[in-house]
Amino acid sequence: MPIILKNEQIQYDIFNKKNLAKVIPFPYTKELKTCKINNKRYLGNKYKLLNFIRSIVDKECEDVNTVADIFAGTGAVASAFTDKLLITNDILYSNYICHVAWFGKQKYSLNKVKRLILFYNNSTPSKENYMSDNFSNTFFSYENCKKIGFIREDIESRFKAAEINEKERALLITSLLYAMDKIANTCGHYDAYIKNGNLNKKLELLLPTPEDNLKNNQMFNKDANELVKEISADLIYIDPPYNSRQYCDAYHLLENVAKWDKPKVSGVARKMNRDSLKSDYCTSQATEAFRNLVNNIQAKYILLSYNNMETKGNSRSNAKISDEDILSILKAKGEVKVFSQQYKAFTTGKSNIKGNEERLFLCKCYSESKKNLIQSPMNYIGGKYRLLKQILPNFPKEINTFIDLFAGGGNVGVNVSAKQIILNDSDSYLYNIYRVFQQKSKADILSMIEGIISEFSLSESSKYGYEYYACTSNQGLQNYNKKGFNRLRNVFNSYSPKDDKYYILLYVLIIYSFNNQLRFNNKGAFNLPVGKRDFNSKMKMKLSLFIDRIKSNNINFTNFDFRNFPVEKIDKKSFVYVDPPYLITCATYNEKNGWTENDEKDLLKYLKELDVKGIKFALSNVLSSKGKENTLLINWIQENNYKVIHLDYSYGNSNYQTKDKTSKPQEVLVINY
Repeated sequence: MPIILKNEQIQYDIFNKKNLAKVIPFPYTKELKTCKINNKRYLGNKYKLLNFIRSIVDKECEDVNTVADIFAGTGAVASAFTDKLLITNDILYSNYICHVAWFGKQKYSLNKVKRLILFYNNSTPSKENYMSDNFSNTFFSYENCKKIGFIREDIESRFKAAEINEKERALLITSLLYAMDKIANTCGHYDAYIKNGNLNKKLELLLPTPEDNLKNNQMFNKDANELVKEISADLIYIDPPYNSRQYCDAYHLLENVAKWDKPKVSGVARKMNRDSLKSDYCTSQATEAFRNLVNNIQAKYILLSYNNMETKGNSRSNAKISDEDILSILKAKGEVKVFSQQYKAFTTGKSNIKGNEERLFLCKCYSESKKNLIQSPMNYIGGKYRLLKQILPNFPKEINTFIDLFAGGGNVGVNVSAKQIILNDSDSYLYNIYRVFQQKSKADILSMIEGIISEFSLSESSKYGYEYYACTSNQGLQNYNKKGFNRLRNVFNSYSPKDDKYYILLYVLIIYSFNNQLRFNNKGAFNLPVGKRDFNSKMKMKLSLFIDRIKSNNINFTNFDFRNFPVEKIDKKSFVYVDPPYLITCATYNEKNGWTENDEKDLLKYLKELDVKGIKFALSNVLSSKGKENTLLINWIQENNYKVIHLDYSYGNSNYQTKDKTSKPQEVLVINY
């Protein structure tokens, strides 16, 4: 139903900008038409498949509360899940800004948006502008180009003047983009325009109608492969480009108008430079891009839309990723089911398929044991998260007291099953950070972190994305954060006493520092420079899960040198895990003789004493690295006939063989049981 604006006085002095337009008066009573999310032409749009997609999710997936649509396009699929917490993303800003309009929760004045749309529809611009100078009589007429340019400039002027907020701006830009799409002299995209086409259609903006009662949804404008490193969701929906046709080529004009940077354009189709928007999924790199994407996804379920056009069309239309590769990559992540539009299971190698079918590849990620693994919010050198799938199965099945003598980031200890868990580290800073995390409420911790970020004007990419800070993920945020980070570092280094705030300040420093490391100089001052990342969505999730885990009653933290660890805490029902600094490698904790040969000898003697007492232990270390051998360790292993398990970074276990001691570090697990 259209929305009627009834007898409402239009205040022209609010809306008119000097020298921007000549306003034609219009009636106070005006019928205002509306538009919905599906009222836009878009290649690969899944609107007609929404019932199919939603039915598969409802039938096959349990406990889905968060849905991420990371190649969202128009946002049609996301619109089928507005009852969930939504994360949307698209590399095109013209799609992202529409997501803000459709799914953003920010409050807005509907009346203000309606008045402005009426004002734009009844305006007759007189001045030339960027659009009329560059696009007249191509995709749009000269008059329509003047109007489009005027409207877009006016929206931006009002936003910069704080007359409209972000949501209102997004609604108005969305209204303009949808209006352009409706009259464009094209067949639905902007790779070319129709010669001798109809340019006489009138530009009319409609009122977008987002749903009420939206949740705290997140919208991103990023490369999907980078985004998945920062987010997690119950269900991640993937609908990448299928073939060679680049979306940035097809929608360059809408992208140009949405961003409004007014770039130089060239060629018959009047395209701007689009190099930064090109997708690997449209090239020979598609399979590797997909493999990288899936490997970095954190979700219960992955749902991939992909057609069966691997070999059916011409070279440009054929799908870039084979069914064999899709299944292989997804099966490495979890259990896979495949559905066609007719709800028939897809079988690899089927050659008699007729027609263009859309398939849904549903991957249930992780077993229960894998799903419970969490990652430390401390990016600690030598952290064992990547090796947990190899290490944990080699631990005793029943552990009374688990003791991690060199806990570091805590990845092993927080993922161990034991009646009691003790995480020990000699680093007092690390110990106290964990103490604060365990003792304070999660809400208070997050509030303190957010307060520090705000106080020192540090970036918040989880809220605003990288574009807000005039950079990309690859470029990083160091330029934006450098000033605030240095100020925070100075405050921390002069802060007294060493209370809870002191250690929260330290944690924020670590997050925003180079490689998220913990390092102090000889004078006891934190001395790392600013890094590329910030307290992003992925880090927030790590911290939240970690805090929840360490608040368990059976986890305790201690702060001893291993030589001074209380022996009364260790008995025959205990299991001791040891991950010391590696003698023959270099790391920040091993600088300036941080771990010496004497330390190594003391540790090996300590472990031998545990063995004599009948206490089980496991030691993580390397036997060789970059041409060096740890002969001390090798001889100790041979003398005591301890078992050595080679830890392969491909996550496969094998017995250690000393064939090549000069290649990559030979990570091993030494056990006495």
